[in-house]
Amino acid sequence: MKRAVDFVLALIASLIFLPLMAVLAVVVKLTSKGPVLYWSDRVGRNNHIFSMPKLRTMRTDTPVVATHLLSDPNQYLTPVGGFLRRTSLDELPQLWCILTGDMSVVGPRPALYNQQNLIELRTEHGVHTIRPGLTGWAQINGRDELPIPDKVRLDADYLRMQSLFFDAKVMFLTFIKVARREGVTH
Repeated sequence: MKRAVDFVLALIASLIFLPLMAVLAVVVKLTSKGPVLYWSDRVGRNNHIFSMPKLRTMRTDTPVVATHLLSDPNQYLTPVGGFLRRTSLDELPQLWCILTGDMSVVGPRPALYNQQNLIELRTEHGVHTIRPGLTGWAQINGRDELPIPDKVRLDADYLRMQSLFFDAKVMFLTFIKVARREGVTH
């Protein structure tokens, strides 16, 4: 049932946001060198690696590490990168991953392939058995500000509490957090 709901929601959202994504793609292309989309290798369900697209917010010479590990992430932002990140509009292309089944609307955010400590802790707690999400319980409870053990604890809580009702609650709270721009540090 969750997969069917994910597919329908992603299809509707894709149709609604397609004009906006097209405009944002042009803006990204006109304001910085490189491709419009950044494809990132991420860890999905059962630790399967998949490619996840985002609107490119960082320069093409940015090191491939989690943003919080950069000494000064702002130095790598494109002219519109900060805006796209603060508003979470850079995440819109991930609707594709929901349509293809690599992601869900709600679930733990997909780890970078090289975040071994996060991957190992999630595997230890069984979190690796569910699809990663566009948003998740940890996202609305701290997002970039959470230490990895706290993030995994919240991901494990989601694993235990997941239901269509709980997913609806997470989506609603995500909308509130994004509108208030809470929890985004870079």
